[in-house]
Amino acid sequence: MPPVTAETTTIGGLISDYGFPIIAAFAMAYFIYFIWTWVSTKVDPVIGDSHMTLIKLIDRVRMLDNDLIRLNAKLDMILQERERREKDNSDNSYYNTDDDLPG
Repeated sequence: MPPVTAETTTIGGLISDYGFPIIAAFAMAYFIYFIWTWVSTKVDPVIGDSHMTLIKLIDRVRMLDNDLIRLNAKLDMILQERERREKDNSDNSYYNTDDDLPG
């Protein structure tokens, strides 16, 4: 009777027993499972938080854009009013001089 020895399971032994394609398929399945659990536990919550932050940032940028549009409209209105007053003042000073009056 041959002596009984303890067999250790190594990758080489598994490949010789079951073949490389089977072992590669199990390794790939474990790798896919590992990546799937990592993405679903670590990455998904961070993406959700950053999505909410992005929405808040877009809202703030839109508010600033609306404020800039309002300020630009007010500035245009003030400049037009100043231009109109300068024109009225120049017209009035031309026609209302006291030098032409007799007397």
